[in-house]
Amino acid sequence: MNEIQLRFNILLGDILGGINAAIIALPQALAFGVATGFGASAGVWGAIILCLVAGLLGTKVPMISGITGPSAIVIASIMHALNKDINSVLMIMVMAGIIQMVLSLTKLTDIVKYVPYPVISGFMNGVGTIIIIMQLNPLLGLKPFSNTIESIEHILTSLNTMNIQAALLGLLTLIIVFGIPKRLNKYLPSQILALIICTIISIKMGLNIPKISEVSIALPAFRLPETNLHDIITYFHYAITLAIILSSETLLTGLVCNSLTKTQISPRTLLASQGLGNIACALTGSLSGAAATMRTVAAIKTGATTKFAALVCPIVLVILLFKFSGFVAEIPLCVLAGILIKIGYDIIDIKLLKVLKLASKEDKYVLAVVFLLTVFYNLIVAVGAGITLAALLYAKKVADKAKLVHKEVYDKDIIKLEKEVERDYKLKIRFVHIDGQFFFGSATQLISQFDELLGTRYLILNCDFDDTLDISALFAFEDIVLRLKSQHIHLVLVLKNENIHKQLSEYKITEEIGEDHIFYSEIEAIKFAKTAFSEKARKKYQREQKNGH
Repeated sequence: MNEIQLRFNILLGDILGGINAAIIALPQALAFGVATGFGASAGVWGAIILCLVAGLLGTKVPMISGITGPSAIVIASIMHALNKDINSVLMIMVMAGIIQMVLSLTKLTDIVKYVPYPVISGFMNGVGTIIIIMQLNPLLGLKPFSNTIESIEHILTSLNTMNIQAALLGLLTLIIVFGIPKRLNKYLPSQILALIICTIISIKMGLNIPKISEVSIALPAFRLPETNLHDIITYFHYAITLAIILSSETLLTGLVCNSLTKTQISPRTLLASQGLGNIACALTGSLSGAAATMRTVAAIKTGATTKFAALVCPIVLVILLFKFSGFVAEIPLCVLAGILIKIGYDIIDIKLLKVLKLASKEDKYVLAVVFLLTVFYNLIVAVGAGITLAALLYAKKVADKAKLVHKEVYDKDIIKLEKEVERDYKLKIRFVHIDGQFFFGSATQLISQFDELLGTRYLILNCDFDDTLDISALFAFEDIVLRLKSQHIHLVLVLKNENIHKQLSEYKITEEIGEDHIFYSEIEAIKFAKTAFSEKARKKYQREQKNGH
């Protein structure tokens, strides 16, 4: 493939990725805009402005930004706490953007690496649950309640007073967004399909149901929020809360993007560009947001590889907004509620729930505490309590196992043999020892180190673990296996005890590695790797000889 063809393919991938991300972003931005109380226009313009600014100033990879589930929940909560004082909320958004920029100048961006998986999962499960509960009333054609407790308390009343037309259209929306097969959803997102079909039905049948009614297509004007020192001090804790949520989601999306693109994104650059983008959003009366995982993954999976995709996305959103503003105004709120319920369901960590019975009781405690606090109390308190509880439980676990032991020095003959094999096989066979504790604090850092093994064909990984792995480490271990597989590196695993093997089997990680690639002796692992490599080299030589003749 020549250079021109390669550049054309990259450009085409970015354009298609940007278009796909915009199609996913439109219904979500409309829905989140309405859910926060700012209105549909603020949601769409927030997605346009943030994606454009962060795309221009941010990382080189296709990072798609905009209003997301967690950020929408926090903004909606602040709106309710301040009695819909939009001026004060915009001031808080400006402050949050400034805090993000300040954070980007520090090493605090690395903290996200140390957040245990059960905390992240409990938080995301909580946010997904909040979105679903809060959208039950709009799905039935009624006004939403201000919190989850009220929504749950009034379920029976809502069912007795619902708008039948809205409820039926909302049900149809749910059938479409949940019923479209994944293979079709890749090419035509179910959310945009539901939006179009159900809105057309509402228009043609003249249904008497709540709608968006008005969406502004005018360019948002500069708006400096009125403030004073007293308000800044009074509302500063809201700004901290919002900044932490926006930053955490952005950095987590960055980690996902790292895994997909096999690149290393600068968290400081990422956070600084998001902070500037959120300031721009607030100063134009639009909604703040974060790097959106779902839209970013969709863009990358469609073929996007550079930041140009993040510039295509807002351009497409502007075209859709100006060309179809009349249609957007007719979108029923029950349809947006159905779309948000699907988004809430997608946010819920199904992966963890499937293996929850296999998790340790400590992981379950942390997950439950974070989930319950997120849904029924406060998001930031939930995350803080989860991290604290995880740290205390881990400290107790380590303390309980502390004892004086005599440990033999690692066999020098084995080390010598490893060096000889690496030399003789020109690093096609390499060795890695995971030293120290492998838990949520070290797992993420170790993952990035495996990107330095390009060119290796057989990697012998010696896992000298004394204890079983927590769920964060297990998922990190799975990520290591998949990364090596994507780089066409054959993993040969050396374990110290059968308990680790049993854990890996329960989580089906051994299926990815292959049972014949797992050993309890490094000597046996070395013999296997040498034999397998020699056999592949022999077959390759035979093929070349055959093709040559």
